[in-house]
Amino acid sequence: MARNAKAEKATAETLATKQREISIAEFFTKNRHLLGFDSPRRALLTTVKEGVDNSLDACEEAGILPDVKVEIHPIDGSDDRFRVVIEDNGPGIVPKQIPNIFAKLLYGSKFHRLKMSRGQQGIGISAAGMYGQLTTGRPICITSRPSPAKPAHYCELVLDTQKNTPRILVEQQVDWNSHTGTRVVIDLEAKYQRGRQSVEEYLLQTSIANPHVQISYLPPDSPQVIFPRICQEMPPDPREIKPHPYGIELGTLLKMASSTKARNLKGFLHEEFSRVSDRVAAEICEKAGLSPTMRPSHIDREAAEKILKAVKLVKINNPPTDCVCPIGEALVEASIRKMLGAEFYTAVTRSPSVYRGNPFLVEAGLAWGGKELDADKPARVVRLANRVPLLHQQGACVITKAITATSWKGYGLQQPAGSLPVGPVLILVHVASVWVPFTSESKEAIAHYPEIVKEIRLALQECGRRLGLHLRRKKRVAEEDRKRSYIEKYIPHIGIALKEILTLSDSQEEKVVATLTDMLERSRKG
Repeated sequence: MARNAKAEKATAETLATKQREISIAEFFTKNRHLLGFDSPRRALLTTVKEGVDNSLDACEEAGILPDVKVEIHPIDGSDDRFRVVIEDNGPGIVPKQIPNIFAKLLYGSKFHRLKMSRGQQGIGISAAGMYGQLTTGRPICITSRPSPAKPAHYCELVLDTQKNTPRILVEQQVDWNSHTGTRVVIDLEAKYQRGRQSVEEYLLQTSIANPHVQISYLPPDSPQVIFPRICQEMPPDPREIKPHPYGIELGTLLKMASSTKARNLKGFLHEEFSRVSDRVAAEICEKAGLSPTMRPSHIDREAAEKILKAVKLVKINNPPTDCVCPIGEALVEASIRKMLGAEFYTAVTRSPSVYRGNPFLVEAGLAWGGKELDADKPARVVRLANRVPLLHQQGACVITKAITATSWKGYGLQQPAGSLPVGPVLILVHVASVWVPFTSESKEAIAHYPEIVKEIRLALQECGRRLGLHLRRKKRVAEEDRKRSYIEKYIPHIGIALKEILTLSDSQEEKVVATLTDMLERSRKG
């Protein structure tokens, strides 16, 4: 009998028996490259990055100057399995929250808040624990102490990927010599290497982006390294804001209208959105042709369309900008100075702007010259988003595209067409926003928005103008020195010629040479 004759065709009923819900944890187990775990080397960096980001956010929200310790140890002398330890002096975590924070994807406090923060999605550290569990079979271990008056709480957790829920293996109170804080231990399959996309580079750039942080780092192959803080003041705490009407979409508007506590449309617009006063709310209602007393729960798709069209016709101030926190020009420049010894430094912080209703600002820093920057290679680029270094996917990032689209030849640098400038130069760009538009869940590249491109280019152009001024001044001084050396070389010969022409004595010749030399010095100072 033919083979096809035995096969039964699928029916709707048989297909239905094969369908089941896929948890977010299962999805990322098979697609872990989306989270930055696509290679052992990158997995090590991503694990450290997610742990450090969580520590810094926690310390800053509690108003504590962060002291973060990072350790990487080979497991049993292996070169492909490592233990990553991240410890902070933050506020700690209450015991009941520990399982969900470290062993459940998409669990966090920052996703729904319009406020600048490093973490946003509630995926990072739990994904690192999941990767460690998949590659070594070992749990993630957490020690946390939220109060100095109580013992620390210790947990060993694994993630049930089918249900996306935490499973507690060990839970107990322990003695820990920390006042308050959290310690996370993850065993994982990884590859340790030095270089531009290494843990060392990430921690160095983190210290640049966060001058108020001290980081202690113990690598597996060398003594401990300290990245000291250069600022004793905490950055201002960004303020949470409400959505801006210019960035709202129809589905979001309908959802907000169904859940608001406001009693009427005018109150809904005023209470739930940023920069919407009573007058502006009334104007939106009028242009939409809707009654201000209409109940928000009665807003249907047609009414929502009218509201969105009316919003575009009403002038509404940009959202408040105290929800984002710049590093600051002085600290950007000081951080770059700490990173390398260059000849010229400058930094620019732009005024806040808006994309899709989301406030953001751009900062840029530039260093030129010195032995640490190669004159024959493309510029070294440091990309930062909400004070977090972006080490991968440089070519896909709007920051890189904005740098290559800037004409650097006018500022004294060589630049092949469509490429980074070439020369002994470092270019730093920091994008801070309540919601950074990353291109993927791994948060390594920023998406291309015209408003963001414009602000980055304006900041880079200002840095470029200052660099061009410095290079022209440097060139002018070098030319003056060259001419001066020629004059100095021939002044004695002029003295001899004048002596012969005017029959001067030796003392008179010396006086002529001294007078000419003095005139040269005065002209240089002038």
